[in-house]
Amino acid sequence: MQDYSFKAGTAQVDITPPLGTVINGEFTSRYANHIADPLYAKAMVMQDDSTTLLILVVDICVMQRDFLDEVKAMILAKTGIPKENQLISSTHTHSAGSVADLLMGHVDWGYRKKLPAWLVEAALKAQQRLVPAQIAYGWFDEPRHMVCRRYRMKAGYRPFNPVSGGVDAIKTNPFGDEGDIVERTSKPDTELRYLAVKGTNDQWIGLLANYSLHYVGDCERGTISADYFGWFANELTELLGAGPGFVGMMSNGTSGEVNIWDFLEPDRYPAGNHAKSRVIGKELAEGVAASLAGVTWEAQPLLGSRYDEVTVGLRKPTPAELESAKELVRQTDYENIHFDQQGYRQVYAREQVLLAEYPDQKQVPVQAFRIGSGVIGALPGEFFAETGLNIKAGRPDKKYFTICLANDYVGYVPPVHELEQGGYECWRCRSSHLAENSEELLKNSLEAQINSL
Repeated sequence: MQDYSFKAGTAQVDITPPLGTVINGEFTSRYANHIADPLYAKAMVMQDDSTTLLILVVDICVMQRDFLDEVKAMILAKTGIPKENQLISSTHTHSAGSVADLLMGHVDWGYRKKLPAWLVEAALKAQQRLVPAQIAYGWFDEPRHMVCRRYRMKAGYRPFNPVSGGVDAIKTNPFGDEGDIVERTSKPDTELRYLAVKGTNDQWIGLLANYSLHYVGDCERGTISADYFGWFANELTELLGAGPGFVGMMSNGTSGEVNIWDFLEPDRYPAGNHAKSRVIGKELAEGVAASLAGVTWEAQPLLGSRYDEVTVGLRKPTPAELESAKELVRQTDYENIHFDQQGYRQVYAREQVLLAEYPDQKQVPVQAFRIGSGVIGALPGEFFAETGLNIKAGRPDKKYFTICLANDYVGYVPPVHELEQGGYECWRCRSSHLAENSEELLKNSLEAQINSL
């Protein structure tokens, strides 16, 4: 009997928070008053003769380095998997428990203390379920569910910048101003790519998909939901006729400026809570199922990994800007803020004061996994589609994708020419603060890792 050196295992653990938990992902904290569907931590462990890799995809908005370093140390202690071989990412659902402080959305410390043990449990269970396995890469194009949310507006329209007090060149999500739109400013990455894993007995183990759609967010403010990521996994499991051990995983790609809020064709989706998520998840799952007929299975894939920490600078307020921000904070009642232009100025003034306490540089993790004939990259923030498309251009075999919001959360990382245009993603704050050349530095580092693998 042949001795298969490559093995794989998957597991998922319910991480649904209780009612009352703080939800982040918007300008202010929300509180869970309805649980629409469960949240999961989903783990895939792969192993060959010399290397073990872990990919852990979590139904949560963002996870930052201080939190993830703790989790990775716990996983190392339980599984022996080196920290550099652990890729832990957030789906970026905006309807999950909060473990990071973003804008006026705060950490739920009770949930933050419970979550690490669940992530460790998922990793350990996946490792315990290792069986001889095979892999395949697949892809298809699905442009219907993506639009750039950054728009160039008509002459005379003045997109307000609450940080500088000036005018941006573009407008993000122009609610109510659809009549002033001229054009979108970028092209989304419309391909869904995936890594499929089966046992050598042809039984499904798991499938890791990657799609560059930000999130959907079609539910009420107090709702807990896995968003379209969860709908995709459920539909895929059913379409494949997979058993209870199968784990379907959807990771977030380079989606920083991409969503499904189409301001030029606003009525093309059904209305109602979760209606868009259901449609999108179902159609993406159907695309995967249809494309599987064309994949090539690899019986003995070799594994490899690269991990680096890149030193990047930060964009911080000048002394004059900081003093001005402090004065505005002194005048603001943040318990009763109104989200008009003045309210946004007040929120971002607070951001300048808090950002000023940051160091002038930080270490940013960049990671790549070789899995058989393909490679998976990992970047720690919200990168624009342009970044992902540029990296993919170097892999014409289509056996590559970038998982974002991985191993840290450093905020939006736009290309320099997008930063120059302004817009929400570029407003300096704790969730958009890396130096202007950071996108290029991090992209170049990841490309070097890919080439070395």
